[in-house]
Amino acid sequence: MHSPDTIFALSSGAPPAAIGIIRISGPAAFDVVRGLVGPLPPSRRASLCVLRSPETKEHLDQALILIFPGPNSATGEDLAELHLHGGRAVIRAVEEAIQAFQGVRRAEAGEFTRRSFANGRMDLNEAEGLADLLSAETEWQRRAANLMFGGAFSAAIEQWRQEVLRLSALTEAELDFSDEDGVDSQNNYTITDSCTNLSAEIARLLAAPPAEKLKDGLRVVLAGPPNSGKSTLLNALVGRDAAIVSDIAGTTRDMIEVPVSMQGVVLIFTDTAGLRDDSEDVIEKIGIDRSHAAMQQADIILWLGTQGSGPIHPNLIEVATKSDWNGHVSKSGDAIAVSAVSGAGMSKLLDTVARTAKTLLPPTDQFAVNARQRSFLGRTADALSACRETEDWLIIAEHLRQARLALDALTGRAHTEDLLDTIFGKFCVGK
Repeated sequence: MHSPDTIFALSSGAPPAAIGIIRISGPAAFDVVRGLVGPLPPSRRASLCVLRSPETKEHLDQALILIFPGPNSATGEDLAELHLHGGRAVIRAVEEAIQAFQGVRRAEAGEFTRRSFANGRMDLNEAEGLADLLSAETEWQRRAANLMFGGAFSAAIEQWRQEVLRLSALTEAELDFSDEDGVDSQNNYTITDSCTNLSAEIARLLAAPPAEKLKDGLRVVLAGPPNSGKSTLLNALVGRDAAIVSDIAGTTRDMIEVPVSMQGVVLIFTDTAGLRDDSEDVIEKIGIDRSHAAMQQADIILWLGTQGSGPIHPNLIEVATKSDWNGHVSKSGDAIAVSAVSGAGMSKLLDTVARTAKTLLPPTDQFAVNARQRSFLGRTADALSACRETEDWLIIAEHLRQARLALDALTGRAHTEDLLDTIFGKFCVGK
């Protein structure tokens, strides 16, 4: 698919900057370059050229020019890059000169990447991986995004698709040609066992933590009775005064959330209202209800109350605060004694939280699939599993067709415009 119009945008950071890069893609991209610099420079080689206004011949800038003839370009179209000096006035003057060409307009958000998808330069999973790579803030996120953007996930999907096609062909042979010479009759269990094995492989991927945990962060909730040191501990954990600290019980009435990157993992530390049953304050009671809700949604709970009195949670860490104070709550066993004032035990607590968090994230060598991808993978697995529940070849063929459609939707072979708008709308202008 080639668009009739040509788009351009500043693809580098906002000026002023040392360099500003303007990308131009479409059928008139090289005409724009000719109009600005004269004869086209050699393909895929940076060439120093003088940019002049096509109308007035005014000197606009001296820039490095790169041209990439389609279809072997990032967008699958003729593509040019102008590496300018990054001053606001320079970029504005060059953009105005570009926009004056007929059939050339400013790009919309994600339009370069969308054209790359439309022209077969990447599929939807690689596009989503690119979006994640651009927004990555931690090393863990970067690795997961690179794995998706690099095409490893798409290659796995293609292998599954080819296997489904093979099984579909065998099923059709059973339906149409089983009585003819030269066609081997396939055993029902051979096909359905292959479907079961493929479904189990996909199910193992679905059992891994979702990509949203990696991107949005894991919730670490600090919980316990009033005056147990939650707010003080939160401030020590995040390295700033994020929560108000007071000796007055019930000071914290609403949740305070502070995102922190720790050992390559995004954590959202949440301070909660102190838990007690005897409060007569309506506002404090609302805060306590929210505390209970936060604990139910928590990935990790730091429990500051008496040992064993916390909620049942697979990742509850017992914390004994105020360890340098004679009146501190004594805990034994695996509890971590800390002092937010002296710093005692804080390194151990942070290491324990980070180590626990890493077990809740997709492994760095495994695909981190998002909600869209999980939905289509789930449909594929369900369709394949259903093949084992019948001996009717027509029904098996239909289940395999549904599995194939789900895989095609996963890569973008089958898609809706609304879906594409949602995915590519996440990109910035110029990407």
